[in-house]
Amino acid sequence: MAENDQGQEKTEQPTAKKMQELLEGGQFAKSQEVSTLVLLVLAMLVFTIMAPRMVETFRLFLVNALQQMSSLRMNVETFPGFFRNFMSVAGSLILPVMFAGVMAGVIGAGSQSKFKLTPKAIEPKFSKLSPLKGFKNIFSSKSIAKLFVSLAKFVVIFGFTYPVLKDVLDDPVFYSAIDVKHLLLFMGQTAQSVGLRVVAGMVVIAAADYAYQVWKNEQDSLMTKQEVKDETKQADGNAQVKGEQKRRRRQMLMDSMQEEIPQADVIVTNPTHLAIALKYDRDDMSAPRVVAKGARYNALRIREIAKQHEVPIVENKPVARLLFKHCKVGREIIPEMFAAVAEILAYVYRTNRYRYYTRGQRVPTD
Repeated sequence: MAENDQGQEKTEQPTAKKMQELLEGGQFAKSQEVSTLVLLVLAMLVFTIMAPRMVETFRLFLVNALQQMSSLRMNVETFPGFFRNFMSVAGSLILPVMFAGVMAGVIGAGSQSKFKLTPKAIEPKFSKLSPLKGFKNIFSSKSIAKLFVSLAKFVVIFGFTYPVLKDVLDDPVFYSAIDVKHLLLFMGQTAQSVGLRVVAGMVVIAAADYAYQVWKNEQDSLMTKQEVKDETKQADGNAQVKGEQKRRRRQMLMDSMQEEIPQADVIVTNPTHLAIALKYDRDDMSAPRVVAKGARYNALRIREIAKQHEVPIVENKPVARLLFKHCKVGREIIPEMFAAVAEILAYVYRTNRYRYYTRGQRVPTD
């Protein structure tokens, strides 16, 4: 059973938060053999598709080089041309393989990490640079286990490729004269046969290694009971903090309503789901201002405060919906609402003239 640094047994399944942290840190089931297998497969595809062209290119270069062997004089003038020709041939042969290697790295690693970025995994860890720790790792049990695993890989690969290698050694190419074309054809066929056997062996190795890595990652991800309790307490603590913050914001909103709504000129409702408190002072404001708004419970609270202070309440569903959606608390209404709000205020001023007169507010007459 796995244990942590304090000797406590890890018996509990990891929480969702723990799994996310492990993934971000690059700790997930990953096998180097899977990446190697992808590299071999892509390399085989490249060689299979481009083999005729690569063989012909190399044959022409080799024939040309052998023909010029007796007459070629290497000096300052001829070397640049010869070097350019050599690099052109080498590039046409090597670049496709290099591109396949890059794609293999991306596909091999991405398929195991589900193509999720893990930036923490590439952060430098200076603790790994300790010479003493490195020396201990050389002679650790893990190093010995890796040695036996490497030997097992060699046995598997050799077992798959031995029949092909035995037939190759009996080929007449090793004890008779042949032309260059036949030699290149023999090399290509041999490489393809051996490559297919190696890929077959790597499939077995990669499957076994990945299964082991999945099991090992599951064991390493286990948590102790104390770790689960600590994480649960932390999550509960965060929930309590968020709840307290939410309660304080709600209290601040209630306090603001208690202060602003009694000074409002009108409450526009929807009639029960929305409530918007408007205030307009033509001496200080260029347009009516939203001093409070709310939905459902808050709308009910706004209406209760308005009734306590005898603030007029007007039901107008379209205007209430537009005010709630497009106008913010503490800001003036949008120009598109001027006409509709002006009509509501005019009605309120006509029907509640005495209320505004006692407040000392100058009521518009136009």
